[in-house]
Amino acid sequence: MNVQTTLSIKVKEAILNHFSVELPTVEFQPTRKDFEGDITVMVFPMLRFVKGNPVQIGQQIGEFLQKEVDAVSGFNVIQGFLNVVISDAYYLNFFKDIENTPYYGFASEQQKDAIMVEYSSPNTNKPLHLGHIRNNLLGYSVAEILKASGKKVYKTQIINDRGIHICKSMLAWQRFGNGETPESTGLKGDKLVGNYYVAFDKAYKQQVAQKIAGGIDPKVAEKEAPILLEAQEMLQKWEAGDKEVVALWKTMNGWVYKGFDVTYNNLGVDFDTLYYESDTYLLGKDVVEEGLQKGVFYRKDDGSVWIDLTDEGLDEKIVLRSDGTAVYMTQDIGTAIQRIKDYPDIEGMVYTVGNEQDYHFKVLFLILKKLGFSWSKNLHHLSYGMVDLPSGKMKSREGTVVDADDLMNDMTRTAAEISEELGKLEGYTENEKQDLYKMIGLGALKYYILKVDPKKRILFNPEESVDFQGNTGPFIQYTYARIQSILRKAEEIGVKGLETRTAQSGKHLEDEVSGLSMDSGSDTILVADNSPDLHPKEKELIKQLQLFPETVQLAAENLSPALIANYTYDLVKEFNSFYQQVSILGEQDELKKLLRVQLAKKVGQVIKSAFGLLGIEVPERM
Repeated sequence: MNVQTTLSIKVKEAILNHFSVELPTVEFQPTRKDFEGDITVMVFPMLRFVKGNPVQIGQQIGEFLQKEVDAVSGFNVIQGFLNVVISDAYYLNFFKDIENTPYYGFASEQQKDAIMVEYSSPNTNKPLHLGHIRNNLLGYSVAEILKASGKKVYKTQIINDRGIHICKSMLAWQRFGNGETPESTGLKGDKLVGNYYVAFDKAYKQQVAQKIAGGIDPKVAEKEAPILLEAQEMLQKWEAGDKEVVALWKTMNGWVYKGFDVTYNNLGVDFDTLYYESDTYLLGKDVVEEGLQKGVFYRKDDGSVWIDLTDEGLDEKIVLRSDGTAVYMTQDIGTAIQRIKDYPDIEGMVYTVGNEQDYHFKVLFLILKKLGFSWSKNLHHLSYGMVDLPSGKMKSREGTVVDADDLMNDMTRTAAEISEELGKLEGYTENEKQDLYKMIGLGALKYYILKVDPKKRILFNPEESVDFQGNTGPFIQYTYARIQSILRKAEEIGVKGLETRTAQSGKHLEDEVSGLSMDSGSDTILVADNSPDLHPKEKELIKQLQLFPETVQLAAENLSPALIANYTYDLVKEFNSFYQQVSILGEQDELKKLLRVQLAKKVGQVIKSAFGLLGIEVPERM
């Protein structure tokens, strides 16, 4: 039981004893830096249930807590705020409990029920771009956070490998490609195919302009451009199973898949299972028929099938066209049901998709609920804002997107330039330098994107993200490397880990440093006489470490890597303040020195764990 839970119980006891009132909840906040204390009990909210002077009420609660809770060593009351001082013994005891826990903050057991997280889900007519990077980083990180919180997780994507947009690239390659392949051009397959998507759009616009110049209405010209009509015909042939079209489709998609794999590998994301739209686009039609019989859907005079959601504040939504073909909604209904069939242990799903699809997912989840699927209540849309650049918005058809591979390479180059300027790479081999540049560059990119709440739009500034100061990935990576340097120096001068050193008395130094044990059957803290007093900065650092498990759970509940990112920044700021104001290896008292080395080590472990949840590596030297 943590100290806040204990305090909550005891505050309620105090109110019951003094005022004969059962308090429903107790509100806490961290004590302000300018007051003595660690946890502040908010007295003002209690006045709805307890009549009296808030200062007197706070005084009575404080006296009760100091008497009843061993961890409370003092208190003070400022107006309606009861500032509670938690003893050094409590924090030392806590640190003793976690110092040798390798995956501190992570759930010790995995739940049986699973959750599926979908992300990336690209089209196979172009390479991944900056928008896909945010999608992938969010989806992958949320999956890792859910795992750390105790969930069983399946990571998946649905690859949009069919449709008119695919046929546009195929037709342009037939027209202008001259048999080009990734091997003959030296281009990644997704880039090569993407070039032909741009080429199609260029040819299409030229034909539209010619028709308009010839006096054709612009809207008619857009629909009747010959190259577009050919692409539509190609799609019809694909759906009919035309051997030549299907063979070209398989070839060009194969190029793209290989290109995607290279990008995913460089970005550090992976998947447990893949779905393809070419396999799923017919799913859901049978469900629509069942829904018609149940009265969930209705058929219009033209034969199309709809659902009326106006009572829920939405509108009418088509689920089957008059010619019997499916729409995207139909496919998504069928795919969701198929996933539950494929993985019966799934209790819910997370869809990582941009906020322009907010309405789509509201409708999808509501339809699945009306169809009677109990798991529909556990469906979540991880909605995120777009990523903009200082130069403006990206446009795929015009070839003005920021290519994901190019961006990652640029980030690595930027990291190299800044690192060379700082001149901290003496003794590195060229390969070690390149590995470090990539680690810093990708760390900067990932952290810059993930530190922002997913719902917010991002203006991405590459140079700003690689700053070695402030709330950036490289700043946190540098702090981790500093801690590893401290630990190496500690080894050199003979300061070992607490678990391996013994004191002159023959006791483990771990026991001497913490000097704490829990009296069985009670919350009484027993403190050895030789326990070192905590420096205020040591205490603040341990308090920050205490927040990590709670932060992991909160990030999982909110599907927000930003909570992990910003927690890590706060931990690093607290460590750097500790490092600047407290001597570690220069401390003369051996017990204090050992405690500080072990404290630094634990902070490093938590930084590494937290950054692992964000998909970011940390360097041992920097």
